[in-house]
Amino acid sequence: MTTATLEIKKPVLPPSQHEFAEIIHRLEAGGAMLPDTPENLMQIIGLYKAYAVPMDFYWRDLLYIAEQVFLDPLPFFKYFIPKEYLDRQNHYAGDEADLRIWRGIGSAHPELLAFMEKGETMKMPKIFHHLWHDRINMEFAEECMRAMLWHRGMGGNFDPYLDSEEYKANADKAIRAYFKFNPMMMSLYKLFPDMFLEQVRQMSYYANLGLFWEIMAPVFFEMSDLYDEGKIASVPDAMNFLVNGIFAIAGRPIYHEVTIRGEVYEIIPKSKGFTWLYEAALPYVEAVFYRTSPFRGTKSYNAQTHQVPQDQKDFHFGILYADVFPVGTAGIPPTLLMQDMLHFLPPYLVEYYSKHCRGEDDMLIQLGISFQRSMYCVTSAVIQALRAALLYPLDDPNPKHLEANRAFFEAQLNRFKRPEARLRNIQSQDYR
Repeated sequence: MTTATLEIKKPVLPPSQHEFAEIIHRLEAGGAMLPDTPENLMQIIGLYKAYAVPMDFYWRDLLYIAEQVFLDPLPFFKYFIPKEYLDRQNHYAGDEADLRIWRGIGSAHPELLAFMEKGETMKMPKIFHHLWHDRINMEFAEECMRAMLWHRGMGGNFDPYLDSEEYKANADKAIRAYFKFNPMMMSLYKLFPDMFLEQVRQMSYYANLGLFWEIMAPVFFEMSDLYDEGKIASVPDAMNFLVNGIFAIAGRPIYHEVTIRGEVYEIIPKSKGFTWLYEAALPYVEAVFYRTSPFRGTKSYNAQTHQVPQDQKDFHFGILYADVFPVGTAGIPPTLLMQDMLHFLPPYLVEYYSKHCRGEDDMLIQLGISFQRSMYCVTSAVIQALRAALLYPLDDPNPKHLEANRAFFEAQLNRFKRPEARLRNIQSQDYR
């Protein structure tokens, strides 16, 4: 007696009527907002590699500032990372990793160390590299941190905790310990306690972003290596690597500790249970990819001109909306990051840009647009991860479940209906 095997076919929904129906259908098929072409894949992977090297500096310096510099009223040397932090082992790379994402080393990347020594000019004392601005632009990292601090309430329990009495008590202990032998600062603290507390909150966001980027750097390094080995062969491959990585490291603790004269003060203890996905990754994407803030010179901050939105939810100045042109600022477009990435482009991207650039000065714009494409791929991974966590599999046999997935995708893409959004542009290779 034989039993026939019934094959359950996935129901087919009618075509979406959304403005971005083609992209929604691509997401429903397991793709990304970015079209799957070899050229797009080359650009996004190359930019992940170019981004990962300065990011290896960013996360180390952010944690150094949060844990050591702390409330220094004159932090002239906060960008001068001590050897201790350059040697600090990444928790997701190297032989000592908690979870080894990148097969490389856990200490600072060799390309980063080489650039820190010579920069674009020559080998000379660190102070001269700094004053000549021949260095990694930490101002970009701080701008991202400030965007997260300003766009508070983006989900999770980390941000509400900053207003709790427990947090204030922890901050008070650290502030008093830090200024124990500085009567002038202690007097100012008694006069303006909220001002000091707000500075501690900012330091907690330094730690938050540093712990977030500590993971993203090895993720991007590994993606670059896999691409070189032919193991990432499509844009969906890249997106799925990010999705799987998001779930693998979602529970990484987010905390803030300060070391003062050898003693560790827990401002946000690990025991609070704050996690990487909900307390760092999602708020980062919302505050930095989508919102940030317009930098002066492109929008008037005069309330009567109405060029800056009245409601925080209407801010739309992140890289997903950026008109990429070099203005030399830390805002959006992120030209300080573009300058940092320029030093670490893989050879295949340098060759690619040489064919499409109008000279070397145009390379910043071209890599900025490639960076924009790469961040649309990251955003696609976040959208797919949220769909997987909150809704249903893409091959779910229940049509109502597929309809729920579609409603979710359409709601996400509604944010790109604004004329400033670059989702339309990145569908074509002519966007350069």
